[in-house]
Amino acid sequence: MTDNDQAVLAGMLESAEEAAPVEAVEAVTGTVARALGALGVSLLIADLSGRALVRLAQRTTIGRPDRREGTETAEVFPFDGGPYERALRQQTTLVLPGDGHWTVLAPVTERGEAIGLLEIDLPDEPATDTVAEIARTAHALAFVVIANRRHTDLFEWGQRSTPFTLSAEIQRRLLPASFTCEAGSFALSGWLEPAASIGGDTFDYSVARHVLHVSVTDAMGHGVASALTATLGVGSLRNTRRRGDSLVQQAEEANRAVAEHANVRGAYLTAVLGRIDLTTGRCELLNAGHVPPMLVQDGRAAPLDLPANFPLGMFPEEGYRSGAISLLPGDRLVIVTDGVRERNAADLDLPAALLGISHLHPREAVRALSDAVLAVAGPVLADDATLLIIDWYGGAGSRSSTAGADTSRASTLP
Repeated sequence: MTDNDQAVLAGMLESAEEAAPVEAVEAVTGTVARALGALGVSLLIADLSGRALVRLAQRTTIGRPDRREGTETAEVFPFDGGPYERALRQQTTLVLPGDGHWTVLAPVTERGEAIGLLEIDLPDEPATDTVAEIARTAHALAFVVIANRRHTDLFEWGQRSTPFTLSAEIQRRLLPASFTCEAGSFALSGWLEPAASIGGDTFDYSVARHVLHVSVTDAMGHGVASALTATLGVGSLRNTRRRGDSLVQQAEEANRAVAEHANVRGAYLTAVLGRIDLTTGRCELLNAGHVPPMLVQDGRAAPLDLPANFPLGMFPEEGYRSGAISLLPGDRLVIVTDGVRERNAADLDLPAALLGISHLHPREAVRALSDAVLAVAGPVLADDATLLIIDWYGGAGSRSSTAGADTSRASTLP
């Protein structure tokens, strides 16, 4: 890191701390603009739909915003295959010539989570080291966004193209803070394509020192009742996971919790719970009445044969059994909910679709598979379609990170 890099980073952090949470990004980007002599600078955040970018600003800086709330404005840029989409999805810094200026687009990313883009307009074509400095600045900006979005609804408001229902709001709070995570031995990404009436799907993960914990659940029914059942199930699973309980113990405790506390008679949820040993690749899985997970290995995609168990909450005294497989470097584990398989979505040849996207990073693979489900069953789904994809690289895997993304495993988009 050069002395100038250090000065810019120090100025960014100082500006972020001195500003209010809703003004932190503007304060930081202002610091960057002054340091680079920029004509203009903006943060564009990824829309929750995964199919657009959103520029947030005060009303005076945007002529025709798509949405307004008080003095805040949100200008939406739908993906169109152009440079903005390419920069975000390919995690590549782009330099674009303009009318009397040059624009640099740099991904704002943390551990593979595509938060958005830093857009900087410069009076002259930037040198290579300037572009590299902007890429590092965009990476630092990711941490500013992550830190400050804990304290304000501004970023969440900007990311929402349509208002949420109560059930959607509850469901949103059950999902992990980041849908993507890269590490040396694995990369994972999840996605939830909601139904018109929320269907109670969730996915979750947590990385311990030597273990990766994952889960996908699907609560019965739709709407608020389904979201509340999901809350019981996910809350119980997180509680027992954080206590260090085994998968069987987690399932049995969640089974009792849903049966005892659900406010809908006969409420239950299906689930796949998993634990991957990050040193050996041993993957323990427990299937509670759920769609079987699929393993993509050596050019084949096939469901895993696991011990059968009842859904969580159906029989409160029921015992549970798990199974285990050994993951090999290059394997991909895929867990979906029945929204990917039932009704019109059943027309999707899932094994063929998985093989067709096997070259994609999990972040792009879940998006491509979601698009495939919408193509055969959409545009409005009858049930939530949830996906969790985990790529296993091996216990000795390494991560080559540039500006928050693992460049050693970049993939070609379809």
